[in-house]
Amino acid sequence: MLCLRPRFDPISKILSIKADSPLPVCRHECLNYKRRNFTVDALQRLTAGQLKEDAYKITIGDTVRVQVKIREGERERLQAFEGTVIARNNSGIAETFTVRRLSYGVGVERVFPLHSPNVAKVETVRRGKIRRSKLYYLRDRVGKAARVKQRLG
Repeated sequence: MLCLRPRFDPISKILSIKADSPLPVCRHECLNYKRRNFTVDALQRLTAGQLKEDAYKITIGDTVRVQVKIREGERERLQAFEGTVIARNNSGIAETFTVRRLSYGVGVERVFPLHSPNVAKVETVRRGKIRRSKLYYLRDRVGKAARVKQRLG
C-alpha cells in the first residue's frame, strides 16, 4: 500500500542513518521501503568480504569442468564434474550455477554455489553460443540434439 500523506517529511533523516544505529519505526509504507533497502545494503556489505575475488567468467551454454572438494574421513580430494551450464541464479553470496551432463545415457544435473569454499576451481572447456538465459529445454533432448553451438573467438 502506498503512502497518501503529503511529501513534506524530512527524507534526509532517513538517508543519514548509520549502519550501527537502529532503524526508526514508521507506520508508512514509503518509509518501510527505505528501511528494506537499508537492510539489503547492510547485508550486501556484510557478505562482501566472503565473496571470491576471482569470480569465474562462466556464461550460459559454456562447457565447464568444476573441481569440487570431497572430504573422505581425514583425506580430501578433488572430484571433477564436466558439463554444460544451463542456468545461473541469484547474485551476491547466494549465486549458484547449474551444470548438466549425460552419464551412461542418464541426464545428471548439479547445482554449485559460485562462492563456496568447496568449489576449488571452474575451468571453461568450451564457449557456447546461446541466445537464452536458461537452457532448460536441453532436458528434453538427447544425443546430438542436446549440443550447443560453439562460440569462436
